Amino acid sequence: MPSNAIAPLILFLVILLTLAQLLGYLFVRLRQPRVIGEILAGVLLGPFVLGKWEAYSHLLQLDVAAEPKKAALDLIYYMGLLLLMFLSGAETKALFHPDERKQIGWLASVGTLLPFALMLLLAPLLPLSWFIGIKDSRIALVLVMSIAVAVTSIPVISRIFFDLKILHTRFARLVLGVAVLEDIALWAVLAIATAAAAESSALPQKKIALHIGLTLLYLLFGLTLAPRALKRISKSRFNLLANNSPVTFTLLIGFGYVAVAGLMDVNLVFAAFLAGFAISRKRLGEALETISRFSFAFFIPAYFALVGYSLIFDKTFSFSMLLTFLLGACVLKLLAVALGAVFAGFRGLDVINLAVATNARGGPGIVLASVAYEAGIISAAFYTTLVLVAVLTSQLAGAWLEFVLRRGLPLLAAQPIGAEIPSTKHVPETLAS
Repeated sequence: MPSNAIAPLILFLVILLTLAQLLGYLFVRLRQPRVIGEILAGVLLGPFVLGKWEAYSHLLQLDVAAEPKKAALDLIYYMGLLLLMFLSGAETKALFHPDERKQIGWLASVGTLLPFALMLLLAPLLPLSWFIGIKDSRIALVLVMSIAVAVTSIPVISRIFFDLKILHTRFARLVLGVAVLEDIALWAVLAIATAAAAESSALPQKKIALHIGLTLLYLLFGLTLAPRALKRISKSRFNLLANNSPVTFTLLIGFGYVAVAGLMDVNLVFAAFLAGFAISRKRLGEALETISRFSFAFFIPAYFALVGYSLIFDKTFSFSMLLTFLLGACVLKLLAVALGAVFAGFRGLDVINLAVATNARGGPGIVLASVAYEAGIISAAFYTTLVLVAVLTSQLAGAWLEFVLRRGLPLLAAQPIGAEIPSTKHVPETLAS
């Protein structure tokens, strides 16, 4: 990149990060997910708002060394995406509580598998040409649409719980426990979808089967053998890197997972998630905290802002597509989780609260859109639709839970029917929890 293009690029990043942090803070103060403000910052600085002003383009010299600038921004984008998934994987492992296995099992199995399966069945009835990307892979498209309907956000919903001071309640444990199981299963499905799309125009059946087989092999290795090996390596007194620079060692684990995935042609986002899941928090918890602070200060806000910057609101954007998919996804997810909650023994307002909370798609919904669009699985219009669906469902979840708590109503009114009654008196989970 020529030297005269570096200063405008840095200026653009300064403006982007400043606006992302300010709008993120504003949305938190409004009891809304921070990620919405960060995405909005990118939209405001993008080609459909400020980008239309000639003075703005001249100030940032957007036309100077356009390709090298794009490469630099792409690197920041992917670093933010991979670090987000790495930290999400680590957070997923830490948030899993087996205390309510029966309730989590019902909510996860019915609330996730049912909308996923229904979308698989309904997809052939939809005009798929409306949604499909340049790879023209209908199998991959249907899998992505099914994931988009079923997914629940761990980062966004946990942040909502933190802001509402209910993160340590049984309600939060149930929702996050469900999200943990969903993430592991659905990221594996996304890896298979990208594998299918990558080979859709090449040698069909045999090569697709090989690609999917490698993905499943990577999943098995990443969830079982690798974490055990890393645990022993990190505890070894001969591991000078882990002892002297645990942050570097932790990052190298993540980069190592991603590098091996690249060699096997496995989805890199999925690899980063598994790498985080493999980290031992007991040994490397402080290193993870350091990485998290820096990532959420720079790379992750930059990623979400660049997502907003890349949203496409031209003639290809379809409001009817957004409305149709938003309503369809919400109806399928809400009804499925409500049914799972009833099977788990919950009744009344408890069922509604659990359904609305797990309907928040947040960060994973946005990552899904990014990965699917980059892989050529979905169209530009559907990419924008998926991002907006993730944002709107997260807003809905935050607004509903805040409303319930402000009214002094419990998120979980009582012990589920058929569950073991604890020895201490149950206290309804309200804002005072």
